[in-house]
Amino acid sequence: MKILVLEREKPDLTPAEVQPHLMDEARAAWKLVQEGTFREMYFTAEEHTAVIMLEADSVETAREILADLPLVRAGLIEFEVIPLRPYDGFARLFS
Repeated sequence: MKILVLEREKPDLTPAEVQPHLMDEARAAWKLVQEGTFREMYFTAEEHTAVIMLEADSVETAREILADLPLVRAGLIEFEVIPLRPYDGFARLFS
């Protein structure tokens, strides 16, 4: 199942709060990329928050994976999890 994941930072988050966790966060994300769980990763251009295309068996599994990330465990960020389905709008062209 393809899932869109949008990072939400805790209000008033400071770089000093985040900095100690960034190396572990990068390692954890890299591991998930290598496993094929994180299919694509981006930052938004203006806010520098993460946008992830994640592959998982279910939304619950995706939430469990994300909950194990260092910045989430530290209570600094959370994620909006949006399950996706294939676009079927082109079918109307052929009916």
